[in-house]
Amino acid sequence: MKLFIKAACITALSLSSIVPMQLLAQIQVIHAGELLAVPGSPTLKKYSLIVTNNIITDVKKGFIKPSDISQTATLIDLSSRFVLPGLMDMHVHLQGEFSPKNDSEKLRMSDADKLVKSAYFAKKTLMAGFTTVRDLGGSPEQSFALRDGIQKGFLDGPRIIAAGSNVAVTGGHGDVDGMSPDLLDIHTAETICDGPYDCRRATRRAIKYGADVIKITSTGGVLSDTDTGTGQQMADDELREVVNAAHALGRKVASHAHAAAGINAALRAGVDSIEHGSYANDESIQLFKQTGAYLVPTLMAGDTVVDMAKNSNFMSPAIAAKAIRVGSDMIANFKHAFKSGVKIAYGTDSGVSPHGNNAREAILMYQIGMTPNEIIKSATINAADLIGKSKSLGSLEVGKIADIIAVNNSPIKNIEALLDVDFVMKSGKIIKNK
Repeated sequence: MKLFIKAACITALSLSSIVPMQLLAQIQVIHAGELLAVPGSPTLKKYSLIVTNNIITDVKKGFIKPSDISQTATLIDLSSRFVLPGLMDMHVHLQGEFSPKNDSEKLRMSDADKLVKSAYFAKKTLMAGFTTVRDLGGSPEQSFALRDGIQKGFLDGPRIIAAGSNVAVTGGHGDVDGMSPDLLDIHTAETICDGPYDCRRATRRAIKYGADVIKITSTGGVLSDTDTGTGQQMADDELREVVNAAHALGRKVASHAHAAAGINAALRAGVDSIEHGSYANDESIQLFKQTGAYLVPTLMAGDTVVDMAKNSNFMSPAIAAKAIRVGSDMIANFKHAFKSGVKIAYGTDSGVSPHGNNAREAILMYQIGMTPNEIIKSATINAADLIGKSKSLGSLEVGKIADIIAVNNSPIKNIEALLDVDFVMKSGKIIKNK
């Protein structure tokens, strides 16, 4: 038996030295009718992408025959489609969707139920053409299990940069609310903190248990079921300690922030992105430019909560009042920030809005004056930069991971084309092909 195994090993080694490696690799040749290889740059007509395993290994003019590349290469014919990099959403919450059922689901759903539901939402997001997301707030164990399961190939979903539970102050946005006192005690996360040193501890704890990014809440929030407003809640010294602790351990910090005071305090502390940024003022814009931080606008969240507040009755009075005020103000303030040159990364806050509708954010961004190329760049090049993955994601260039989507019509001519994605490839694997 030992002799047989030894002989088999020798044979395999001999074959590997005779058979070219390209015959052993999975090679796919994609014919792209129109190709946006690098968002922000002009499109290319009639090009071929060569994907070897999960990496783009060549980009060639013309429709190359697979047999010219390898005897085993296969063709993916997108010659009548517009091809572009997989989109990225920098602000989602995969564990739920805002609805009248939320209170009962908190009591009825187990942790296992929550994980299964988040896997369902993750698949919907991927099928919509979003191949990478930042999941900014959820139950840590389930968030990290979903991230790891997708990474290992156990199930299909977008690449996830996960925050786990928020680092937030007691009683502030990001802390649990709207429950009886005994349930509040049970559901309060270990990352709720008070004072700079306790917030340093909470940050380190989040990283210890698996956080890829730290999510903080420097101001109040619309969907907190409490009448505490949307002003600054995390103190300046707490913000500085969180950022210093996170950066020391190689993690970026995303700050939920509505009011200008909280936005500016978070930027002065050194956060890497501001989420929402509803009331960014001239000082905010100056700080954005000084620090290089990104604004993740989440216009869909504002649009969704305004509609719900006006056309349903399940919101508490505190939430409804904040929803109408903040949601209505977000678009004008975002327009001012964008026109002033603030760096923008695409984000929807999906979970407030339904998962799988992530491309609707692009329509809202277009309505305030962004061009389609600027919007797509915010969801590819800029998003990759924000998460520190520009070397592997964000464009369709040699050496990058094959995250590729295709649509019927040019989104450069009509951004609404992104609402109907026909083809999705993530890491070289075809997920969807109409």
